[in-house]
Amino acid sequence: MISTEKPDGKKKSQKKRFIAGAVCPRCSEMDRIVNYLEEGKNYRECVSCGFKDEIRLQSAPTELLTRVSSTQRKEVREEPVKLIQPPQKNKK
Repeated sequence: MISTEKPDGKKKSQKKRFIAGAVCPRCSEMDRIVNYLEEGKNYRECVSCGFKDEIRLQSAPTELLTRVSSTQRKEVREEPVKLIQPPQKNKK
């Protein structure tokens, strides 16, 4: 944990967490990326080479509409089925 000083003189500890399995885009080292929050923004940083990048989180993807989606339910009208008998052939 790193302690940073606020403008009002109070110290605030900053919690950095390692991201398991993450690979640095600059030096390609695995398990060297830490994630932390600074001034309301999410950052990732490589402890090996010093690479630093802001993480912009995207909103969750919306569910694709398909024929089985619950939002596409249409009222089904029931219609009677008419059975047509084929004409009988006369035997000679």
